[in-house]
Amino acid sequence: MIQHITKPFKYFFKLEAASGLILLFAAILALIISNGNYSDLYFSTLEQYIILGSKDFGLKLSVLHWINDVLMAIFFFFVSLEIKREFLQGELSNPKQAMLPIIGAIGGMVIPALFYILVNYSDSTTLRGWAIPSATDIAFSLGVLSLLGKRVPISLKVFLTALAIIDDLGAIVIIAFFYSGNIEIKYLILMLVSVIVLISLNKFKVKIFLPYLIVGIFLWDFTHQSGVHATIAGVILALTIPHDIKNNKKSLLLRLEHNLSPYVAFGIMPIFAFANAGVSLEGLTFATLLNPVPLGIVLGLFFGKQIGVFVLSYISVKLKFADKPNNSTWPAFYAVSILTGIGFTMSLFVGNLAFANNMEYMDGVKIGVLAGSLLSTLFGYFLLLIFSKK
Repeated sequence: MIQHITKPFKYFFKLEAASGLILLFAAILALIISNGNYSDLYFSTLEQYIILGSKDFGLKLSVLHWINDVLMAIFFFFVSLEIKREFLQGELSNPKQAMLPIIGAIGGMVIPALFYILVNYSDSTTLRGWAIPSATDIAFSLGVLSLLGKRVPISLKVFLTALAIIDDLGAIVIIAFFYSGNIEIKYLILMLVSVIVLISLNKFKVKIFLPYLIVGIFLWDFTHQSGVHATIAGVILALTIPHDIKNNKKSLLLRLEHNLSPYVAFGIMPIFAFANAGVSLEGLTFATLLNPVPLGIVLGLFFGKQIGVFVLSYISVKLKFADKPNNSTWPAFYAVSILTGIGFTMSLFVGNLAFANNMEYMDGVKIGVLAGSLLSTLFGYFLLLIFSKK
C-alpha cells in the first residue's frame, strides 16, 4: 500500500532530479558560449525575429521572446496542472499536511523580497526586481536532494516539492498583478469570452484536449495583446482542464501532465536555461556582486530564503499549526530550507519581466541569480551531507 502511494512521488523526484542535471548542463553551456568565440552569434541569434504566418497577419517575435512568451506559457500550463492536482488530491489537499509548505513558502517569498527592497529602496528602477529572489527552482533543488539518495527522507522531498509548487503559484500571482504592461480593454473582454468557453467545456465534461487547445491558442493571443503577460494564458487554460478524482485513468488533467512532463523537463526548461543564463563575465570582480541588483538577489536567495522558510516553519510547528515532516530532524530541515534559495528558472524569468529593456540590469540579475543559487546549492548540500542519516 505504502509503495503504491509513494510511486508517483518517486517518479516525479526521478524526473525532476534528471531535469536538474540537464538544466545545470544547459546553464554551464550558455556561460561558456557567451564568454567564448561564439558569444556574438549566441546573443545575435536570440535577437533574431521569427514570423509565424504572414507580415500582415501573423506573429513576429524574437527568438528570446518565442522562448520566454510561448514556450514558457506551456511551462506555466504544466506547472498549473501540477498545482491543481496537488490541491484536489495531492499533498496540498489535506489542510494539515499543506499548512507547513504553505507557511514556509509565504516566508520564503516575503523575506527574500524584503532583503532585496532594503538594498534597492532608494532606486525606483532597480526596485522593480523585488520579486526576483522569491521563487524556488524545483528541478535544481530536487536534483541536489537526489545526489544524497536515501540519506534524505521522502517527507523532506515532499515538503520541498510542495513548497516549490506553492512558490510557483505565488510567482504566477506576482507576474499577473505586478509585471503586466498597459492594459487593452478590448482584448481583456476577448480573454473573458475565451475563459467562459473553456469553463463551458469543463462543465459539459469534454474530455478531449483539442477543443481546449484551440480556445487556448486564441486565449494566448488575446492575453499577449492585452498587456497581461502571455504566460498567464497557460495558467488559465490549465485551471479549466477537468480532473476525475474518482477515476484517475479517465482524467484529462493527469494524462496531459504525464504526457507533457518529459517535454517540459528535458526540452522547454533546458532551452529556457540556455537562452537566459548566458552573460558576459568579462571584467567581473567581487565588486560587481556589490551592485544593488545582484547584491539584493544574492542576499534574498541565500539569506532571505533560508530565514523565511525555516523560521516561519519552525514557529508554525512549535505553535502546532503544522506537523514537522516524518523522520526528519531540525538540522536537516534547515539544510533543505537553504536549498529553497536555488532560484534559477523562475528568478531569471521574473528578472526578464522586471528589466526587459535594460541589459545592464539584466546582466546583474543573471550574475545575482547564479551566485545566490550556487551558494544555496553548496551550503545546503554539505549541511545535508552532515546532518542527514546514512
